[in-house]
Amino acid sequence: MKLIGIIPARYASTRFPGKPLARIGGVTMIQRVYEQALQAKALHQVIVATDNSEIFNHVHHFGGQACMTADTHLSGTDRCYEVLATQGEPYDYIVNIQGDEPFIAPEQIELLASLLDGQTQLATLVKKISDHHQLLNPNVVKAVLNKNHEALYFSRSPIPYWRGPAPDWTTQHTYYKHIGMYAYRADVLKEITRLPVSALEKAESLEQLRWLENGFKIKVAETHLETIGIDTPEDLEKANAAWKAAQS
Repeated sequence: MKLIGIIPARYASTRFPGKPLARIGGVTMIQRVYEQALQAKALHQVIVATDNSEIFNHVHHFGGQACMTADTHLSGTDRCYEVLATQGEPYDYIVNIQGDEPFIAPEQIELLASLLDGQTQLATLVKKISDHHQLLNPNVVKAVLNKNHEALYFSRSPIPYWRGPAPDWTTQHTYYKHIGMYAYRADVLKEITRLPVSALEKAESLEQLRWLENGFKIKVAETHLETIGIDTPEDLEKANAAWKAAQS
């Protein structure tokens, strides 16, 4: 299987404009993600997909590869497809690596790649939730799986609902949070970018629900490694604190 890793990096984030250029330990977030992705041996190439010239120039400045994309894309998936269409060689799968998870581990990318056998349409990762407060946090997307390790549903709500008495649901049932990294088979990526926004997607503001609603299957692997997503300036402060703690 031939894989390309694409890192969507949008400048105009509502909650944190210019987020990809924010620094953690003196290094920009986008550079950290790029350098982590480069360590994944399963990827044949890594490209940053951006609609911003400052991000584009910055990536080239540190020696990375970047591609300018339209500023009208509604999702990173659409941005990935535009980059794929510019490539002069075919790829079997495209791995969408989130540009706001600076500590994504190469091992997690390798784990995702292990699911890609030519039959898998889409793939992603989950991690067990052990903190009840995290379970209740709507910014932490939850995933429910079937016995074949395929996604049944994703939600911002704690699912499934634990009906019995228990102050901490995580002690009664195995809950998973979604790690927002995707792999798309090349032909499937083309198909899903042509689908209209679905009712479930609109309700939860989760694009992967569009794929499930249209009958696509999402294979899932469980990672035991934690990730830190950066959505707000407050998250950046926590990430810098975590980085400093790791250095010491």
